Amino acid sequence: MKILAIDTSATAASVCLATEEKILGESYTNTSLTHSQTLVPMIGQVLNNTRTDINELDYIAVNSGPGSFTGVRIGVAAVKGIAFKNDLPCVSVSTLESMAYNMLGGECVVCAVMDARCSQVYNALFKVSAGRVERMCPDRALALTDLKPELERIDERIMLVGDGALICSEYLGNSLPNVFLAPVNNRFQKASSTALAAIESIRENKTITPAELMPTYLRLPQAQRELNKRLGRE
Repeated sequence: MKILAIDTSATAASVCLATEEKILGESYTNTSLTHSQTLVPMIGQVLNNTRTDINELDYIAVNSGPGSFTGVRIGVAAVKGIAFKNDLPCVSVSTLESMAYNMLGGECVVCAVMDARCSQVYNALFKVSAGRVERMCPDRALALTDLKPELERIDERIMLVGDGALICSEYLGNSLPNVFLAPVNNRFQKASSTALAAIESIRENKTITPAELMPTYLRLPQAQRELNKRLGRE
């Protein structure tokens, strides 16, 4: 089984080719270039470097959100296009859940946190133990003031991951001694973790068609929220 996994849900972008046994190749970039500039060349690079023809793929996966509205749209659109053309089943992966796989092999609670702006974060909690990831709550958008009481009730080691991890760490300060900031090499979403999460979904027969694949935003785009406010005033 070969699976191509893609992440464009935040500033960083990555592409990975994996099997159930190993990571065959991965390309990662975290620059000011837009995903529309980097994604297609990265896909080509991974396939070329692993000597893999696109017809050899069995599945294609993507972090479908939450995350940057533009970034998520680019990743989902790219995967839909490849899947439609090559008749590939798709796997929709939660960006937050994929980051829990960064800590696979450890024993901890992963607090996945992405900056949602407007004084909010996208968040979910996961228990990582014995090489398995177990979801503890649904993906949600909430304020750090609401997240802190939940973390206070957890006695286990908590690892902060995501582009909102540093913001969360600075907010908590030294108030929770069992909360730690993940090292930078494991802090951000990456396509290899997307692939690992997707493999679990494939084992559980949780694949979808390209037509069914859609972005998951959790919140309306800012432009829509502002429009709703104006309409409400009117």
